[in-house]
Amino acid sequence: MQAKSTLKKYGIKSIESKYVSTRKEALDFAGKDAIVLKLLSEKALHKTKAGLVKLNLKSDEISKAFDYLETKGKQLKPYKIIAQKMANSGIEIIIGARVDKQFGKVLMIGLGGIYVETFKDVALRIVPISDYDALSMVDQLKSKNVITHNGSSTKMITELLIKTSKMFASDKKLTELDLNPIIIREKDYDVVDIRMIQ
Repeated sequence: MQAKSTLKKYGIKSIESKYVSTRKEALDFAGKDAIVLKLLSEKALHKTKAGLVKLNLKSDEISKAFDYLETKGKQLKPYKIIAQKMANSGIEIIIGARVDKQFGKVLMIGLGGIYVETFKDVALRIVPISDYDALSMVDQLKSKNVITHNGSSTKMITELLIKTSKMFASDKKLTELDLNPIIIREKDYDVVDIRMIQ
């Protein structure tokens, strides 16, 4: 959960989540809410494609999904199971950052989830970025009207880009960062998956 606390330090909101090691922990975390269970392992990079993400779970479904992931995990050791509150629906985007051999630290935004590889609709800038850079990154996307809800969430997305740029520029050890997906709604957002490499 170090990644979550790093995001929080820069004012970036992520979905409520907790590592769970038993069915009871998963059920207690859920309470009356729907949750997501995910198996995390370095041996399984594409969790969704591998069937290691179980969505919209309640009561008995939580127990069944936990047992299934635990069985899968035995083939993918070391592994962890994470429980997350189910995010409200919205548009999925990705904000990522890398260290490029030629340009140094670079920030990227695009359609998220499975679409980032399908459409390759992304914009890149060298870190750190300015307010103008953030706005031009969003404007550059073919999908800009979709991800900004025809402009109503543009300011929120550009602020998120600037915060991510500051975080990546400030952390000298950080070499790679993926916030994917970030669920964007008109008035708010949730960072669902976080990957940081130092």
